[in-house]
Amino acid sequence: MRLLVVGAGSTGGYFGGRLAQAGRDVTFLVRPARASQLRENGLQIVSPHGDATLQPKIVTADEITGPYDAVLLTVKGFQLDAALTDIAPAVGPETMILPVLNGMRHIDVLTKGFPPHNVVGCALKVATVLEDDGRIIQLNPLQDLAYGELDGTMSPRIAALDQFMQGVAIGARLSNVIRREMWEKWVLLAALGAITCLMRGTIGEIEACAGGQFALQLLDEVVTIVKTVGEPPSEGFLKAAREQLTRKGSPLASSMFRDIQRGRPIEVEDIVGDMLRRGAQAGLGAPLLSAAFVHLSVYQNRIAPSR
Repeated sequence: MRLLVVGAGSTGGYFGGRLAQAGRDVTFLVRPARASQLRENGLQIVSPHGDATLQPKIVTADEITGPYDAVLLTVKGFQLDAALTDIAPAVGPETMILPVLNGMRHIDVLTKGFPPHNVVGCALKVATVLEDDGRIIQLNPLQDLAYGELDGTMSPRIAALDQFMQGVAIGARLSNVIRREMWEKWVLLAALGAITCLMRGTIGEIEACAGGQFALQLLDEVVTIVKTVGEPPSEGFLKAAREQLTRKGSPLASSMFRDIQRGRPIEVEDIVGDMLRRGAQAGLGAPLLSAAFVHLSVYQNRIAPSR
């Protein structure tokens, strides 16, 4: 199986790098600036699971000559439209597109831009950052990469993908409820992002303040929306989420919060804005989530007014 990883940033670089390190056939589709950086310094991973420096196979968009078996799409939501043009030559009739983007808007976009048959569900949990010097830092040992057919079937192609992923220490697993897992991930991302970005602190710092339990109210707003417009989360997930968002001393913070600290663009539209819009279309109010959305939008407009 030949895999094209779109982007060699914190997510694509980490998972693609680990697969390449294990001998899988992996090529990275990157912009010219990142290509130069990788040629000069290699793909550098710093991780609790072991550090690595690789010399990966890389291509730029104009160098793709034909379809791949699978495309791992790891761009940010605001980069999606440009990525669709870049990957078009790499997508054949049987190519699997595996998007590990946040939210659910990307599924709507992908199934309009390509035949729905090409799109496979993915849900990723990992905490990594791309440093300015090009190194990819994994912040904690958590790594969970779930994938599956969106209709829950166990097809031959998804079995082949699973075989390709297994034997590599990336937490890869096949799921027959991937659509529900994607909605669950969005619940946690929207709640965690809104809570930590609105309060500009970690979960532990917020919990330690009087009124810090507002986190559960915000989570309830998100869950109410998802139960109405999406796939209802499992009780086990909800129990774990409530504990995770109120844990004493927890250093947990969202990737949006880390991006804000670095002055980088954030996925406010895909993680929070789209959730609010879907809720509003169903007649649901979410005042805490709305406050977080305005707060994040002010930041985004300030650093990237053209977006």
